[in-house]
This record gives sequence, structure tokens and C-alpha cells, in this order.
Amino acid sequence: MRSPQNCTSIEEIREAIDMIDEKVITLLGERYQYVKEVVRFKEPTEESIIAKGRFNAVIFSRRRMAEEQGLDPDLIEKIYRELLTHFIDEELKMIRKKK
Repeated sequence: MRSPQNCTSIEEIREAIDMIDEKVITLLGERYQYVKEVVRFKEPTEESIIAKGRFNAVIFSRRRMAEEQGLDPDLIEKIYRELLTHFIDEELKMIRKKK
């Protein structure tokens, strides 16, 4: 895959974007596998699953990572809030099934 500056057509750029998106989605799937396993190490309570302090720490660090990459930290925060909320909901479903 060529660097963005060395692409010679819109098709080449779109192909590269599609390849990157595939990697991003694969990594999100991998992340989800860890989310499913983390439940084994948490207390089976909603408070433990929600882990507000950890949630806020992740948001803060991802904003910082976004800034380091020249990305809009507000956008990254929105994405991560949605992602983390979804994964927390999945964890809550897991602990409720065990009860």
C-alpha cells in the first residue's frame, strides 16, 4: 500500500481506506475478545463492571492519543464513549446470565 501522498488515483486511495477499515474492525473484534474475558476478573456487580474511574481514565488517555496523532480529540472521545458503553452493556449481560 502506498502512502497517501504517493497514491495516483481515487480508486487507489479508496482501496487503501478499505484495507485500513478492515484492520480497524479486526482490531475491534480482538478488543472485544478481551472485554469478554475481563469479566472473569471483576466482581459480578454493576459498579465493578461500569468502573467509572477506569472509564474516565480511558477517555482521557484516548483523547491524548488522538491529539498526538493529529486527530480531533472530541471525535475520538465520542467514538470511545460509544464503544465503551456498548462493551459495558455486553459485560453487564454476561454477569446477569450467570445469576
